[in-house]
Amino acid sequence: MNHALASRLVRCVVRAAGAVALLGTLAAGTPPALAAGAMPRAVTPRGPLGADEVATIEVFRRIAPSVVHITTLENQRELFSPTVQQVPSGTGTGFVWDELGHIVTNFHVIQSGDAATVTLADQTSYRAQLVGAFPDRDLAVLRIDAPKSKLPPIPIGTSRDLLVGQRVYAIGNPFGLDQTLTLGIVSALNREIEGFNQRVIRGVIQTDAAINPGNSGGPLLDSAGRLIGVNSQIASPSGGSAGIGFAIPVDEVNRVVPRLIRDGRVVRPALGIGALPASVNDALQLPKGVGIGQVFAGGPAAKAGVLPFKRDRKGGIVQGDVITAIDDRPVATLDDVLTVLEAHSPGDSVTLTLWRAGKTRKQSVSLSAGQS
Repeated sequence: MNHALASRLVRCVVRAAGAVALLGTLAAGTPPALAAGAMPRAVTPRGPLGADEVATIEVFRRIAPSVVHITTLENQRELFSPTVQQVPSGTGTGFVWDELGHIVTNFHVIQSGDAATVTLADQTSYRAQLVGAFPDRDLAVLRIDAPKSKLPPIPIGTSRDLLVGQRVYAIGNPFGLDQTLTLGIVSALNREIEGFNQRVIRGVIQTDAAINPGNSGGPLLDSAGRLIGVNSQIASPSGGSAGIGFAIPVDEVNRVVPRLIRDGRVVRPALGIGALPASVNDALQLPKGVGIGQVFAGGPAAKAGVLPFKRDRKGGIVQGDVITAIDDRPVATLDDVLTVLEAHSPGDSVTLTLWRAGKTRKQSVSLSAGQS
């Protein structure tokens, strides 16, 4: 070993020995107060939980078993093989509607998937079948074959008597995190949002309870743990919760879901008309309402004597009817008409307020079954 290397080794040994000696000296000279501080501190008793905390805990304990995690699956074919595999394509939330295994969620949660699985609160998973969907209200119903003991139906409330400021809870699976509870208040009522098929959804509940991707389709609950809405959308440039979430009101859910379970679709009652474009209404300076551009032969409107706008042989405009109200509820667009009709069933009678050439009249019409 050369002299330089031997000298470096000696210096390293000396420094190490010095460090050990220094640590020993420090330990030996540690004041008693510092030595005691190295021990775990005693726990301070907190006392009983607050009444509001107890209520929140109880709501989550009772309702969480009714909330499910939905995973959508997409068919993918291997590049150089005919084999088709199903891979996860998205996640969302749903809830148990009844002991028959019906699961309610948002339409947009399942619309892009080829199949879906539902994971219950006890982490058991079941393949789901699509029962029916109604994109106009962003609602869908799935069904799983699970034991009734694992399917506690969520309690149903009402949304017609909600008040701004009421406490609400949201349970869901944001970002795939199961069984997450957030709380807030009813921030506003009767909001309008655009559905995923460009139809306007009215009467929507706005809440500041945190709703993030993955919460879609989950329940919005009142302080009694009753379903008052289905969480559907958020307003956020970043895609995360900004304290502005929207839920489909439960009164609408309770109207649509039984129809989906019974028929697999919502059979919308129809008037048997086609509407003029809004631009034509404006060009003809018609009153606020829906101008009739077409009346289908044999339909309810035709039987009631409703007439469309048309041109005569010389190209002039022959005055037709404009629907200005249905059952005294003003309508300004075709979407307004559809919204009013969706509250009815085929066979129901409604009263149209019709304008034609400056004169107004009312006409009773019996609705027929339209397309879903």
